This record gives sequence, C-alpha cells and structure tokens, in this order.
Amino acid sequence: MDTLIKKADILVEALPYIRSFAGKTIVIKYGGKAMTEDKLKDGFAEDVVLLKYVGLNPVIVHGGGPQINRMLDLLGIQAKFVNGVRVTDEATMEVVEMVLGGKINKEIVTLLNQHGAKAVGITGKDGRLIITKPFDAKALFHSFTDKTDSTDDQNYGLVGEVDKVDSLLLTKLRDDNFIPVIAPIGVDKKGKTHNINADLVAGSVASAIRAEKLLVLSDVKGIRDANHHHVPTLSRKDMERMVKKKTISEGMLPKVLACLTALQGGVHKAHIIDGRVPHAILLEIFTDKGIGTEIVP
Repeated sequence: MDTLIKKADILVEALPYIRSFAGKTIVIKYGGKAMTEDKLKDGFAEDVVLLKYVGLNPVIVHGGGPQINRMLDLLGIQAKFVNGVRVTDEATMEVVEMVLGGKINKEIVTLLNQHGAKAVGITGKDGRLIITKPFDAKALFHSFTDKTDSTDDQNYGLVGEVDKVDSLLLTKLRDDNFIPVIAPIGVDKKGKTHNINADLVAGSVASAIRAEKLLVLSDVKGIRDANHHHVPTLSRKDMERMVKKKTISEGMLPKVLACLTALQGGVHKAHIIDGRVPHAILLEIFTDKGIGTEIVP
C-alpha cells in the first residue's frame, strides 16, 4: 500500500506542471549516452511519448558524433576536430548526412512510433527549415571575451551556423499531432549542405518557435561552479560570467550557447540535464526539485 501511495504522491506533484505546460512546446536536444544505451533509449522514448499524451508538444533535435566516427572508421576516412568542431570536407559531409539524416534519425522515429507516438524524421533541408551561414569560430568561441587566436582562421569546411529557422513545417507537424525529429543538417542560400552543431540547432529552433523550455541532455549532472559543486539554478547573466571566467568551457560551451540563444529568443527556461539518469526528462519537468541545472532569463 505504501508503494501505491508514493506513486499517487508523484502523480499529484506532477499535476500542477502538467496543467501549466499543457499545449506548450518543449525542444529536447537528444545526445550522449542516452542515444547509445538500449535501456536509456527506451526510457527517452517513453518520456517523450508521455509528454505528448499529457498535452505537451515535444520537438526533438538529435546529434550523433560517435556514430559518425564509427562510420568514418569503417570507410577509412580520418575524423579531424579543431576546438571540438568536426572539420567537414565533401566526403565527411556525405557520411554525416547518411548517418544523421538516415540511420540515426529513422531509428529515433521508429522507437518513438513503437511507443505509441506519431513521429516524423526531418533535416534542416526539409521545407527550408534551417538556412545556414558560414561557421564563425571567433563568434562561437570568443563571444564573451576579447581573446583572438590563430584558430579563428581555421577552415572548417562544410560546417555551418544557423542563419534562419523557418518554423512553418514544425507548426504544421504540431497541428497534425506529429513529433518532429530533426537532424542537424541545413543548407545555405545557394543550396549547399552543411553540418551544424546539434546543440546550437536546438537553441535556434527553440528560439524560433518560442518554446516554453529547452532541455539539453548531456553526460553530466549539469553545470558546476568553480568549486565543482553542482548548480541547480542559474540566471543568464551568471552563466555569461562563468563563461568569461572559463568556469564553463570546452564541451559544455555549445550547450550553454544554445541555452543563451533560446533565452534571448523568448524561451522561458533552459535546462541542462544528465541523460544517463532514467526518465531524466520527466524528473526535470514534472518534479519540484528537478535533477539538472535550470537557466532562467
């Protein structure tokens, strides 16, 4: 009986959040171990489908770096990274599009559909969803500092940044009760395909559609301060200061920039959570304490 009562208490705790977020859109950046371990993949799909059934509108943006690396290895193509960014030549771009827009995207769609959703896989090329511009390393890596160095002149090849998001397709999919699953590939104004950082795509999409929340799944608990203590809540200004002081750096930087983009675009809250925790999405959205770091305007 005690176990049943605890389950009922959890549902009661979730009720105000379900009521508050009904009809709202939530963008989820799906990546890390949550994409590679079967049990976590199933839990992710269950969470997303539950969100849909209780009245929220989830939009998924996914990565796939490890899967791309494995395919490059099989094809004898050497992966090259500068400042954590994949240098993308023509051959690498073909592999990126095949793995992200094909294999991974359709696996996620299939998993969601098996759990009772109506999911549709797209890339930024569909419906001109994402128009890209040339990747600007200086803007990405030094946007909060005055530092410049020689890496700013590195040729990253077919790596792009989001220039514009046309949300019309996403609106139509939402109105028809579909869950969009977006691979981070876009085209420039000349129709050239570009590889885009999935975190930054998620932030731009959340901003464009004025989502209620952006959730970024990672392989860490959230953001840590200078003393390596977990920070449950941050303001946007606090986060900017941590970036300037390099308390936030390296792999966390694109995730933080995605959160800033979302907040600047009118998203109410952004969250960085540990996707290795079972049902991390539900715990962050529907419980009082949450499990990650929430960033507020």
